[in-house]
Amino acid sequence: MAFVVVYDACVLYPNTLRDLLIRVGQARIMQARWTEQILDEVDRALAARPIEESRRRVLRERMNAAIRDCLITGHEPLIEGLKLPDPDDRHVLAAAIKAGAQVIVTSNLKDFPSAYLAVRSAQGALLALPPMGFPGPPPAPGVPVSRHR
Repeated sequence: MAFVVVYDACVLYPNTLRDLLIRVGQARIMQARWTEQILDEVDRALAARPIEESRRRVLRERMNAAIRDCLITGHEPLIEGLKLPDPDDRHVLAAAIKAGAQVIVTSNLKDFPSAYLAVRSAQGALLALPPMGFPGPPPAPGVPVSRHR
């Protein structure tokens, strides 16, 4: 079974970090996943810079083409039943559960506290890790996770 991670929009926005995370996914060290809704968030952030719509569209197409089976679908029915400090992040958690992810890679750890991630994915416990603590497998049960911000 593949080690599955979901990338939150905040880690796909910065150019260098996005490039690194996509390369990790291309190397098949793990299965990198995201949703169209996550990419919509990235697109809105890039539009504020402002970056032309045509360039943003090409970036999105290239991201989706870079990693086989990266898009998660069918997670939407799970969103309403989930709770997080920021309700706007429930789609990320729903996608992680649907994908059977072990990790959500995010810079916004405060929005994904471990008490809320007790919801188990199909593959077991779900953790939120910062990009600086990633890539790598999740720690063994009982081992504290460093909470970089």
